[in-house]
Amino acid sequence: MTRTILVTGASKGIGRAIAEKLAGDGFSLVLHYGRDVAGAEATLTTVRAKGAAGRLMSFDLRDRDNARATLEADMAEHGPYWGIVLSAGIARDAAFPAMTDREWDDVLDTDLGGFYNVMRPTVMPMVSARKGGRIVTIASVSGIAGNRGQVNYSAAKAGIIGATKALAIELAKRNITVNCVAPGVIETQMTDALPMDEVLKMIPMRRAGQPDDVAAAVSYLCSDGAGYVTRQVLSVNGGMI
Repeated sequence: MTRTILVTGASKGIGRAIAEKLAGDGFSLVLHYGRDVAGAEATLTTVRAKGAAGRLMSFDLRDRDNARATLEADMAEHGPYWGIVLSAGIARDAAFPAMTDREWDDVLDTDLGGFYNVMRPTVMPMVSARKGGRIVTIASVSGIAGNRGQVNYSAAKAGIIGATKALAIELAKRNITVNCVAPGVIETQMTDALPMDEVLKMIPMRRAGQPDDVAAAVSYLCSDGAGYVTRQVLSVNGGMI
């Protein structure tokens, strides 16, 4: 029976690369998106072109009730997920003295609140299925070391790392591994505004990473070969830290 993995934020960037890589690995995909319908449909087209089954799902990560209802309806029809990759997230950078309440709340509610809003309805069905599974969260180098202008983002991503490690302990005896991938500077829309000449000086490899670099790490953590790997943070950052 084909294993199904839910990928959040699959309409573009790192989430899209992850979905496409997992499709090539032979998984069925549930592709979550927020508002970018065209992007999600493009990802679905590629997933199906790789011979994998896929379907779309949309909800706002901040809307707990809608997330729960959408996920529960999908699982009622198709069964629980074998794997979950939490890739969706946002950044609202600002120096902390100038940061607005909205910038703080948006990032924490989406990035860290989204962890709870997706995982809370889906974990128990995974446990009840008694088939093991994989959970991979996407954090950031900012969640490990902090970053200027990203107090909100660093707090959210550090929270994800802590939540990942704690959940890994709870689910280990159920043969469900829970790990985190922490990217550094990856070429996506989120990094378009960065002063790359200066940023690259902080990276020993002197280049930005690609979404496929992150997808490869997620692919490994979802593989049978990673069955004894849990509660870990895998950094993909070109040697930044």
